[in-house]
Amino acid sequence: MSTAFTHRNLPRLLLQAREAVMAHTRPSLRVHGLSDQQWRVLRVLGEHGTVDTGRVAREAFILGPSLTGVLARMERDGLVRRERDPGDQRRSVVEATPKGRKMVEKLSSTIEAHYQWLESALGKEKLAQLYLLLDELIEQERP
Repeated sequence: MSTAFTHRNLPRLLLQAREAVMAHTRPSLRVHGLSDQQWRVLRVLGEHGTVDTGRVAREAFILGPSLTGVLARMERDGLVRRERDPGDQRRSVVEATPKGRKMVEKLSSTIEAHYQWLESALGKEKLAQLYLLLDELIEQERP
């Protein structure tokens, strides 16, 4: 049985776009022994400093139980430090260690270089439009 769809498969296209972009980033991550999830955690911490684990989970798109394992490995490797939130002992906060911050610094130049290449390949206006359209799509689909 075949179903005729009017529109292209947007979720698949978004996944393909993600994989195409990550194909440039992953080799640098692997050189530093990082998984995609570990990089997303470091990126959140690099942007925001000390953050509660719930926010890390939301911004890095990692489910809570998976985040626990990712953070445990990162803590073991000396990339992050976790502690109870001094203002609310029920919550935990996480921050990048000096080693983790140094890794963010190293990788950010490689990643920014890829974004510069992408900007020159697509053009500044198209890349800005892509960001805007993605932001609008996310907002429209938000429950």
